[in-house]
Amino acid sequence: MLDAAMPVESNQLATAAWVARAAEELGFAGLWTNETKHDAFLPLVLAAEHTRRLALGTAVAIAFPRSPMVMAQVAWDLAALSEGRFLLGLGTQVKAHIERRFGTTWESPVARLGDYIAALRAIWATFQTGAPLRFQGSYYRHTLMTPFFNPGPIAHPEIPILIAGVNTGLARLAGEVAQGFHVHPFHSVRYVETVLRPAIAAGAGLAHRDPSVVQLVASLFVITGSDAAEREQLRASVREQLAFYASTPSYRPVLECHGWTEVGERLSLLAKRQQWSAMSGLIDDEMLRTFAVEADAAELGQAVRERCAGLIDRISLYLPFVPGEHDAFWQTAIRAVNG
Repeated sequence: MLDAAMPVESNQLATAAWVARAAEELGFAGLWTNETKHDAFLPLVLAAEHTRRLALGTAVAIAFPRSPMVMAQVAWDLAALSEGRFLLGLGTQVKAHIERRFGTTWESPVARLGDYIAALRAIWATFQTGAPLRFQGSYYRHTLMTPFFNPGPIAHPEIPILIAGVNTGLARLAGEVAQGFHVHPFHSVRYVETVLRPAIAAGAGLAHRDPSVVQLVASLFVITGSDAAEREQLRASVREQLAFYASTPSYRPVLECHGWTEVGERLSLLAKRQQWSAMSGLIDDEMLRTFAVEADAAELGQAVRERCAGLIDRISLYLPFVPGEHDAFWQTAIRAVNG
C-alpha cells in the first residue's frame, strides 16, 4: 500500500484538512504525520474529520516526553474520531534530544518502551471496560482512575501500535508487543531481510506470536524527475540526507551490513567538525543505489513495488505530498504500488 507523508513545512493546522482530503481523493491508502517542527497529533484531528477511508498515523510521536496516560487519552480520542482508522506510531528518539531538547530522562529505551506500551494497553482496557486500573511496571505505575476521568468505551478500542527503530532491540520488541514496525528511511533491502525481519521474528517467538502480524512500514528515498536537471538536484539532496543519517553512530549497523563501517566513521568525524559540505561526497553511486530507488516518473511506482514486494507492507516516499503538485505522478505511483 502506498501512503502519503504530510509535508514537514506545511504540517500546519491550516493545511491539514486540505492535504488529507486530497490524499484520499487521489487514492492513497494512508497519511502519516511526523513530530519534528510540529505536533504529530493535532493535524490528524482535522484529517480524521475531513476523510472517511484514509488510515491516519503518527510516524512517529515521541513517547518518553509524554506520560502513558497523556498518550493514551490522545490516542483514544483519535481512534474514536477516526472510527478506528488511527495508527499510533511511537519512537524513542535518542538520548541527546530526550534529555536536552525535551528536558526529560533517558533510561533503558527498549525496556522502558515495552513497559510504556503495556501501560497504554492497561489504561485503554480500563477506559473500555471500567475495570480498576492496576498497572505496576518497571518504569511506570498507573493505579488511579475514577469515573469522572474515564472517557468510557469506544467502538474501536484495539488501537494498533507501531514502533520505530533502526536496530535489533526495538525490532525485537515490535515482534513481542506491537502491530507494526516503522523501518527507518535509512535502510536497505539486505538490512531488512537479514537483520530486522529476523529480529522481529525472534521477538514474536518469545511472545508466541506469528511474526506476520507485525506490519512493516517504511519511507523510501527516491530519485526521479521530468528532466536530467531535476533528477540530479534530487540525487544531490538524497546524498546529503543519507550522509546525515550515516554519520549517526547508532545507525552504524546499517552500514556494517554492507561493509561500509569506515565510511560511517569518516562521516561521524566530519559531522563532529561541522564540515557538512564535505559529507555528501562520501556517498558514492553504489551507496545511492543501495539506499534509494531511482527511475523515471512513469516507472517509479513499479520500481518501488518490485523493491518492496514481500518485504514492506506499507510504503511512503521520502517526498512530501503537496496537493496540486505532481498529482499525475502520484496517481501513477499509487496505481503501480497498489496494483
